[in-house]
Amino acid sequence: MSEIVLEKVTKRFGRMTAVDAVSFRAETGKFVVLLGPSGCGKSTLLRLIAGLEDVTEGRILIDGRDVTRLSPDKRRVSMVFQSYALFPHLSTQENIVFGLKVRRMPEGERLKRLAQVAEVVGLADLLDRKPQQLSGGQRQRVALARAIIAENNICLMDEPLSNLDAQLRHGMRVEIRALQQRLGMTVVYVTHDQVEAMSMADRVVLIREGRIEQEGSPEDLYARPATIFAARFIGTPGMNLLALADGPGGAVVRGSQDTLFPGRGGGLTLGVRPEHVWLANSGGVAATVTSSEYHGADTILTVRVGEETLFMRAPGQLAQAAGTQVRLAWKPGSLHLFDAATGMRAAEELQPGRLAVAAD
Repeated sequence: MSEIVLEKVTKRFGRMTAVDAVSFRAETGKFVVLLGPSGCGKSTLLRLIAGLEDVTEGRILIDGRDVTRLSPDKRRVSMVFQSYALFPHLSTQENIVFGLKVRRMPEGERLKRLAQVAEVVGLADLLDRKPQQLSGGQRQRVALARAIIAENNICLMDEPLSNLDAQLRHGMRVEIRALQQRLGMTVVYVTHDQVEAMSMADRVVLIREGRIEQEGSPEDLYARPATIFAARFIGTPGMNLLALADGPGGAVVRGSQDTLFPGRGGGLTLGVRPEHVWLANSGGVAATVTSSEYHGADTILTVRVGEETLFMRAPGQLAQAAGTQVRLAWKPGSLHLFDAATGMRAAEELQPGRLAVAAD
């Protein structure tokens, strides 16, 4: 068992609260991602779990044991840092086994573990090289190998891929996830990159200003964001968020004349993802194209509806000149309503039958 439980954990630095009464559970063998913008407290949370920072209030339990006041060496967790933290004067082999050597593990056992781990992470042919002779991806593998060789069931990772280029990041995401599943480790992984979170996590904990904004599977956060912040943070581009107003026939986008659905619109914000919007042959909402960006696999149109701007993602190449008048429609069930004042998901739900504008 290697379950991690946080119970109302708070961390203050003087008068500043970095982590505010955070509670969540990382189940045994699961990949949990702490996601959020820079400065939201996610790295501080990871350091609290590792024991590198002292908890101000609350408890941290590992396998049911209260470790809140235990030193890092007694928590039996491994950690992978953003900077790799490799010794430049040591070889790959020496960097990997350094921790075991400090613990005075017999040489025979060290070499046995080294051979197994080097094969797992693909470093068997690079053991004699120094860090400066390795690529960024290879250095990251060394850092992973050093964490794995300790044979701890919990691994904490603090933005380990942020120093790699886009192509390497993709490959390392796949490798880390496959390695975690193969070894059955419990991983808590910190990132500000929602693509990493969505592609790797079993569970995402979205952090904002030291508090949990939303927690759930990647599918939950994408399909049913609990707040405007969650809706905007998840997705590339993020969800379109349009201020609504009251029109003669019901809710309208602010500054638009086309009724979206019967009932009130004032005080509400409408959310719809760019990939759920498309051009309508008839009906729909009147819009004006302001720009078009061709990305190869798809095209991102920026359009103006009334006083609001939104993005539309279309597959392939879609040539639309700025100033072109178009009509927009969207998939039934793809719209979300939020309370504009609180930012929370509105209690009322949009049923497909209520929509005045849907797919034609």
